[in-house]
Amino acid sequence: MFLIKELLEGYAGKKFSPVEITRQYLDRANEYSHLNAFITITEEIALQQAKIAEKRWMLGEAGRLEGIPVSYKDNIHTKGVPTTSGSIIDREFVPNKNAKLVENLNREGAVMIGKANMHEFAFGITNNNPFYGPSRNPWNLELISGGSSGGGAVSVAADLVSASIGTDTGGSVRIPASCCGLFGLKPTHGLLDSNGVTLISWNLDHLGPITRNVSDLAIMVEALTGKNVTTNLLNSQITNLRGLKVGVPINYFTDHIEDEVLHLFKRTLQQFEELGAVLIDVEVPYAEEALPLTFTLAAAEAGFVHKERMALHIDRYGQDVRHVLESSSSISAVDYIEALQRKQEITKACDELLEKIDVLITPALPALPKPIGQEEVIINGQSEPIFNCMIRYTSYFNLTGHPALSLPAGLTNSKLPVGVQIVAGKRKEKQLIEAAKVYEEHYLDEFYQQRPHKSLIL
Repeated sequence: MFLIKELLEGYAGKKFSPVEITRQYLDRANEYSHLNAFITITEEIALQQAKIAEKRWMLGEAGRLEGIPVSYKDNIHTKGVPTTSGSIIDREFVPNKNAKLVENLNREGAVMIGKANMHEFAFGITNNNPFYGPSRNPWNLELISGGSSGGGAVSVAADLVSASIGTDTGGSVRIPASCCGLFGLKPTHGLLDSNGVTLISWNLDHLGPITRNVSDLAIMVEALTGKNVTTNLLNSQITNLRGLKVGVPINYFTDHIEDEVLHLFKRTLQQFEELGAVLIDVEVPYAEEALPLTFTLAAAEAGFVHKERMALHIDRYGQDVRHVLESSSSISAVDYIEALQRKQEITKACDELLEKIDVLITPALPALPKPIGQEEVIINGQSEPIFNCMIRYTSYFNLTGHPALSLPAGLTNSKLPVGVQIVAGKRKEKQLIEAAKVYEEHYLDEFYQQRPHKSLIL
């Protein structure tokens, strides 16, 4: 199928129409239904939006995403379309208005192919949903897609849409992006309006895009923020990263990690150095505190968000989500306020670190995608719950609110993708995208050629 830039150029040159392209994507979404990327395919709405896009192209009024097929995680409210949040509790919930973000993308001409499958109420990282089934990784259908925005990542990886919008509380955009060999951006906290989204935690939740390549990511960020990114990328003469100060953690972020993941992370550091970056060893402040603080804040705030649902429907939650919500009542006000205070202190320390360097690079995940249903990860003989394992490197930056981008670093011998995470100072998403673009141009051609194709995912 097509990249976003190719679709926009094709529409502008009248090589094909938004309706024609939308029908192709809808056909693919139905053909690959076994991947379980969607909870709802919105065929009628998609075709209506495509017809409007066609008219706007003819009138010279095309938006930044006019006729571009997208998916939305199913906790993002869509007017007149069920928004289940991956739960049977909200199965009949049909919002009477769109989330602010959906309104913005509608204005830019995006075409909604469907609502993406997700971990129930975004409370997990496997996307093994007890009510709607697991979303399946296109690289290997027996493996998890990552979550909780897993269905969205699958819809992008299998070319069922051009981009997806997910939510990220402890890594839920970056984890499935890494598992599925994609780009997943968690922007600066609060950069994207979360009005009209069923959240877990207002202090930790972020909205962000998942795409197949850097130019698609830049176009999505531009549409989401209204700020120019694409022109600078397209006109950029930058072909190296000379002088870019890259922080390399000496603590925490390479602890308890699978060998193949560590190998590809080290190779990526070498590649950044070959492009002219200056690698600087740094200590990430208080990194080991991220997991317990994330659990405290997320559970406490989720308990408040779900207070009414819990009173009426506690027995209808999936077992893993119910366990988290029931634990929320044991968190005292003092625990919660202390966690908020510590969050501020760690954020300030991370701000100071990122003033000394341009970007920080870490592995995205400690481990490769695991078989669907596996709930423990064993690394060097030590067992760990898969949830704790997979958010270990990502959740820190939900706590601090800094922009973090997962990008493909290559494939293991078993042909599974591995991601690395690059982080910048607040509201410096453009810096992440520009660094990723240079890296992509030099090192990702072979990776792109090995992505799953029809014969692999049928």
